Amino acid sequence: MESKSSKTLKKCNKYKIFEGYNQNIEMEIKLNVDSMTNTLNLLRCGVNNKPQQYDLVSKLFHWTSVVAIFGLFGLGYWMVDLTYYDSWYKTGPDIHRSVGICLALLTVARFIWKLNTVHPEVEGKPYEVVIAKLVHSLFYVLLTIIFISGYLITTADGNSIDVFNWFSVPGFGSLIENQEDIAGEVHFYLAYAVIGLAIVHALAAMKHHFVNKDKTLIKMIGIKK
Repeated sequence: MESKSSKTLKKCNKYKIFEGYNQNIEMEIKLNVDSMTNTLNLLRCGVNNKPQQYDLVSKLFHWTSVVAIFGLFGLGYWMVDLTYYDSWYKTGPDIHRSVGICLALLTVARFIWKLNTVHPEVEGKPYEVVIAKLVHSLFYVLLTIIFISGYLITTADGNSIDVFNWFSVPGFGSLIENQEDIAGEVHFYLAYAVIGLAIVHALAAMKHHFVNKDKTLIKMIGIKK
């Protein structure tokens, strides 16, 4: 038979094993909690370390696009009334097409740059942030359709597009019946849509600056408070 001291010793050993097991579990839980805390801190740092302004390249993309879009719209609106004998009857459309192709290439480069750089956080209420992101996406969609429709108008007769005598974009002729007319309608109405959207976008930026008094406008014009 086992002595009382032997039984007591076994019980103590069991308690020690159980206590050690609990300590291991507590240590493992603590390590997991610390790991999660560190991860959250890193994520917070990533958000807080986002730039306060747009980089120079993004600013150049933005303001060059603004000038080109409004310039193309103004030129397109003006040259509609040109007569065959007007000196700008051929020059106006040539410039419009050339600038349009350059803007299309610029927009592609801008989109690639946007995907590969870190930009400041969009400021405003949650619904304003969602709307801002939708508007930016809509700009890209509308511009893409305008570029395609402009190309289809110009190349419907099979001619290529000469861009400032630098290079030529080949044409493939008419792909659908009444291509020039259909593409012309799309081009016309979407041009107005882009200008309208740009004006709303500018008014929203002014609202952020003068009403909300945040840094939305300052981020893009480069002036520090």
